[in-house]
This record gives sequence, structure tokens and C-alpha cells, in this order.
Amino acid sequence: MGQKINPLGFRLGTTQSHDSLWFAQPINYSENLQEDKKIRDYIKNYIKINIRISSGVEGIAGIKIKKRIDLIQVIISMGFPKLLIEGKPGRIEELQMNLQKKLNCVNRKLNIAITRIANPYGHPNILAEFIAGQLRNRVSFRKAMKKAIELTQQAGTKGIQVQIAGRIDGKEIARVEWIREGRVPLQTIRAKIDYCSYTVRTIYGVLGIKVWIFVNKE
Repeated sequence: MGQKINPLGFRLGTTQSHDSLWFAQPINYSENLQEDKKIRDYIKNYIKINIRISSGVEGIAGIKIKKRIDLIQVIISMGFPKLLIEGKPGRIEELQMNLQKKLNCVNRKLNIAITRIANPYGHPNILAEFIAGQLRNRVSFRKAMKKAIELTQQAGTKGIQVQIAGRIDGKEIARVEWIREGRVPLQTIRAKIDYCSYTVRTIYGVLGIKVWIFVNKE
């Protein structure tokens, strides 16, 4: 009892698919894995630097990578893609060129595509970024969680659970606070549940945010 598993890994092959789609020989596996991490880290840092908005939400829902012998295809799912393109139309091309130089792709072409999510606040990554932005601005954690739940309900989800752990509101002793609205059936494999774990640095220390969103019925 008490053993936990990542909700996304638990549902692989049923309601969840892999974010990286490629095949490699065992000797090249670690190299490809490190390359995927470099791609994701570079894209997140680039968007973080180039997008400045008051809420602190960069809007990256996920980054999928598909590899072939002569092509690396990167699909960025964003809630607010206009923020990246506004004011500088060539940003995607610039990101593509810089990333290709960083990876030193000589025999492979790199292609970056951006897709827009219909309901941004129905995705846990964007919601966790929103909560993190509120906590950085010293908003009460209860207000931040309740506001996040309101935004998620407007997106038409069936249930949500939010958990914050650490030195909440600057208290001396770290604790865990959580809130749930609707149904979140974590033990049902057929239930499509989106999950993310997010780290936020505040003036009091590091806080951990976890978000579970129940997207559809079993």
C-alpha cells in the first residue's frame, strides 16, 4: 500500500502515447535521449526569454519529437502561440536555425511546427505555470488554487486536483496542501488523466506543484 506511479506512465498504450517517437540501437539510445532533453530545454528557455507577460504563463503544453534518418520533427503545443509570433514574425525560423546549430545537425533537417490548444487552461502544464506565477507575485496559495480550478472548469473538464508542497506562505515548517473539485479517478486506466509536476522558486524557497486533470469519462 502507499506505492505511487506516474499517471501518464500508468496509462501508456491505453489513453496516453509517448512524447518521443523514434527507434535507436541500444548503443545509440542514451545519445538520442540526451538530444531530446537538449531540444526541450532549449525551446523552453527560448520561449521563456522571448515571452514577457504579467501572468507568467508561457503556454507550453507539450513538446513532441519525431525522428527519422534524415529529419527531426518537433511539434510544440501552445496555449497562446500569438505571444511568440507577435512583433517578430521570423521567431520560429530563428529558433529553428539556432537549435539546428546547437545540435550540430549535418545530415538531418530540423523542422519545428507550432499547434494551438483550444482550451489552454484545460492542460496541467499551463495551469501549473499560472499557479507558479501567482505564488511568485505573493498571492495566497488558496486564492491561486481556487482561481486555477475556476479556469479549468470553464475549459469543460470533469475534475481537477491541485497540490502544493513546501514552505507555503513562508512558514517555518514545510507542509502539503491540496484541493480537489469533481472526479479524479487515478486508479482507472481507461480514464484519460493529464498530469504534470512543476517546480517554482519563491523568496521563501522551492515549492512543488502537482496538477491532475480528468479529461473524459471511462
